[in-house]
Amino acid sequence: MMDKLQSKAERTKAFIIESTAEIFNKKGFAGTSLSDLTQATGLTKGSIYGNFENKEEVALAVFDYNYARLAKNTRNLIDKADTFHDKLMVYARIYKNIAKVPLNKGGCPILNTAIDADDTNPSLKDRAAKALIRWENGITRLIEQGINAGEFKSDVNIRQTALSIIALIEGGVMIARTTNDYSSMEHIVNTVEVLINQIKKQ
Repeated sequence: MMDKLQSKAERTKAFIIESTAEIFNKKGFAGTSLSDLTQATGLTKGSIYGNFENKEEVALAVFDYNYARLAKNTRNLIDKADTFHDKLMVYARIYKNIAKVPLNKGGCPILNTAIDADDTNPSLKDRAAKALIRWENGITRLIEQGINAGEFKSDVNIRQTALSIIALIEGGVMIARTTNDYSSMEHIVNTVEVLINQIKKQ
């Protein structure tokens, strides 16, 4: 009986997270109201807060959900790429697509959460910060592996390159979505590709 109750609770939680993922990603924590949550899920306030302590707990779970989907899709593409150069290029390709046809509707969950939570919600800001650090570490590992494999130049400034790739991509997403000019993302992705090609051994 307890297992059935737990599984039902888990299913309800998952339903709430999936139903509100797009709303939080578009409107942010502050902009998402309780009525948004009840309308998206068809559940009552009591049902939602019977599964989550408060709106912040829902928002944190939604960020984890949106980020996990993005990370999984990125990892799948990286695993399929044959060279470390092509693996790095995955980041340019996938975020170019996010600007046009978002995997998580509303844009990049890391960027959205970082902007929305800056100095207003420490828990969400911490989630976004940890996601950025994981992203940086992932790029760093690929560059290090590429150097060891003889694909990349040995004198590459690894951290500078990793941070530059992230800054260009996230800046590009922000510009494209703010101005509704997705051609700007094309230009910025081209710069990312130039940066990656510059560290490649000729």
